[in-house]
Amino acid sequence: MNEMDYTEEDDFYDGPSKSQVKRELLAITDLGKKVIELPFDKVKQLPLDEKLLDAIRICQKIKDRGEGKRRQVHYVGKLMRNADIDAIKHQLDVWENGSKEVTAQMHQLETLRDRLIESDDELTMLLSEYPEIDIQPLRNLIRAARKEKTHNANLNENQEPQKKNYRALFQFLKPFIIK
Repeated sequence: MNEMDYTEEDDFYDGPSKSQVKRELLAITDLGKKVIELPFDKVKQLPLDEKLLDAIRICQKIKDRGEGKRRQVHYVGKLMRNADIDAIKHQLDVWENGSKEVTAQMHQLETLRDRLIESDDELTMLLSEYPEIDIQPLRNLIRAARKEKTHNANLNENQEPQKKNYRALFQFLKPFIIK
């Protein structure tokens, strides 16, 4: 075959390389190892089929780090190839780092608490948005948090600030704001 007989059509394979496939399978096995290390109550919350759950349960029962454990881990990795890897990774990320949505809601709640301590106008706006909030305990908590803030502003450097009512106000608002 000379140079003239070669065409680009001869290069028809467009899939991943053998090395790339191996890397992906190793990544799935590593993910399986992470899942195996979780408490089984959490494992049950992941989108896994019964066969995979049984394999993980068996692997968790194997105590020694010998050949049996290694083979079971690889078996779990093999079964995980059919699982929803993205959903599992997302759930693990939520457990490790917390949900971004929940974190954003917590920051929003902290800001609301600080604004309530600063201004009565915020209380009016909050009550118009959440009419189900019991106003009397909320006002008491705001008043106590304001006193706490004033008291903390007059402390010496070596004195510990009080934050009891500051935290209580946060906990009072939490069920209404974070759903």
